[in-house]
Amino acid sequence: MLDGGFDVLDYFLITVDIALVWFVVYKLIMLIQGTKAVQLLKGIFVILGIWLLSNLFGLTTLRWLMSQAITWGFLAIIILFQPELRRALEQLGRGSFFSRNTSEEDTTEKSIQAIIKSCNYMAKRRIGALITIERDTGMGDYVETGIRVGGHLSNELLTNIFIPNTPLHDGAVILKNDEIVAAACYLPLSESPFISKELGTRHRAAMGISEVTDALTIVVSEETGAISCTKNGELHRNLDQEKLEEILRTELDYSAAVKTWNWRGKKNG
Repeated sequence: MLDGGFDVLDYFLITVDIALVWFVVYKLIMLIQGTKAVQLLKGIFVILGIWLLSNLFGLTTLRWLMSQAITWGFLAIIILFQPELRRALEQLGRGSFFSRNTSEEDTTEKSIQAIIKSCNYMAKRRIGALITIERDTGMGDYVETGIRVGGHLSNELLTNIFIPNTPLHDGAVILKNDEIVAAACYLPLSESPFISKELGTRHRAAMGISEVTDALTIVVSEETGAISCTKNGELHRNLDQEKLEEILRTELDYSAAVKTWNWRGKKNG
């Protein structure tokens, strides 16, 4: 028994309780990340902030308005966040809310193969391409600059988007899991002075998005057919099929027993 009437078991249970709450909150944040629910959540925090300030400065009318907003806010959250709540309940029912299931692993494998086949096809024919794969950081703002696709990721569809002179070929394609979210998207161009002058707009866009998000971006050069990849402000050029597959598996397929790709140009393990 420790001071204050708590024993070791009590402290252990409190720690576990807090850890579980934080884990659930983290999973919920990851669930809504990159969706419009994030903007709605920011609005809720603004209302709470105004309510606190009105209490602090004694603004009676404003405090009453904010209190009404908070009182009815729970119902509003259920209505506004209905798609996200439904998706969370579906994942909980499938058992995928807390773990990665076999179907997700199969989906990742198929996505990796589709990307590799498409990039190899375009590289051989020198078809320029810019493919950004969303990871933890939401890319909703960049999706809005392009054309919504919402199609299942396949080698054929991904390749067809970049065929020259088609409506969607100019710009970036944004992928998420096994979905082609949008095409013809505008990405921020990097202003780094260290980028080689021989590299064009696609490579600068790939570097730019890697500097502001954790996205993985693949570039197929229209001039040389070379495949490059960027992440965290670093660029790897002239990737063959083996190296491209290793990077994709390391970054996307967390369950795969592969060597870890080092973005400094070496392999660990």
